[in-house]
Amino acid sequence: MPSEFDLIARYFARPTPQAVLGPGDDCALLAPAPGMELAITTDMLVSGTHFLPDTDPRQLGWKTLAVNLSDLAAMGATPRWVLLAGSLPDADERWIAAFAEGLFACAKRYAVDLVGGDTTRGPLNLCVTALGEVPAGAALRRDGARVGDDLWVSGQPGLAALGLAQLQGRTQLAETLAARCVSALQKPLPRVELGRALRERKLAHAAIDVSDGLLADLGHIAERSGVDAELFAAQLPHLPAGADPLLARDCQLAGGDDYELAFATPPGKRPALAELAAELDLPLWCIGRIVGPKNELRGDVRLLDENGQSLPLTRKGFDHFGQDKP
Repeated sequence: MPSEFDLIARYFARPTPQAVLGPGDDCALLAPAPGMELAITTDMLVSGTHFLPDTDPRQLGWKTLAVNLSDLAAMGATPRWVLLAGSLPDADERWIAAFAEGLFACAKRYAVDLVGGDTTRGPLNLCVTALGEVPAGAALRRDGARVGDDLWVSGQPGLAALGLAQLQGRTQLAETLAARCVSALQKPLPRVELGRALRERKLAHAAIDVSDGLLADLGHIAERSGVDAELFAAQLPHLPAGADPLLARDCQLAGGDDYELAFATPPGKRPALAELAAELDLPLWCIGRIVGPKNELRGDVRLLDENGQSLPLTRKGFDHFGQDKP
């Protein structure tokens, strides 16, 4: 059976042209470009909590990295380096080779170097730390939304949660839609190009990636910015044809695992955002607005009908330490 170091050398040792020193020593050595700040994030994926135990290892390798790059995208950062730590039940080389193939495919797509990490025996658990660069003082943050801002979201939130419902047998989608939804769940596309464009073109006051649910994550922007948010049901992205509309709407609003970007922008930026959507070939939806807080709690997110009346919400997103967010 190969040793820990054999596995690392065989499957995870690759050239690291963006690092001063990559894997093989006690630490990696990194040199940020002049005038840049480091954006650093870490996310853990646990078998049975974040992915099904029988998930294809190539897709899992991609997703393990992609969910971290999504956090960098939300800050408008350029991904540069990642570290991977994981516990594995056993040294299954076929599984590890496929996982590494998926992870490095994502790394190549977004031009990042794997510069270190750790492995040990234990329940399947994968943790990436990702580092990116952003010009000093220019990062998109959650606390910059202003009263009067439009609220936008990219792509098609809810597909990933529908994919999970399909895999769990909670819904039965047509073959083509099922494949699309499962792909959204297992191979998300971090919106790095969108995040950078929002920052570089000064289009957004605040941004976040949608990982725990659209309502819940917009709530983080509202809370950190000291405001409330109102979403208009009629302006939400179209629900996929062929899916149960009640389930699809719940997945869209509270399902999570989409890794799209939600962001607050001045209303005057709508033409520029339409141009950006066409440039990136990525739908961008204006779904609501930032308003002043109704009470001292702040951070409330309301869904309104065409008459401006609040619609009931059964949940807002996922919470790892309790019930789904109410």
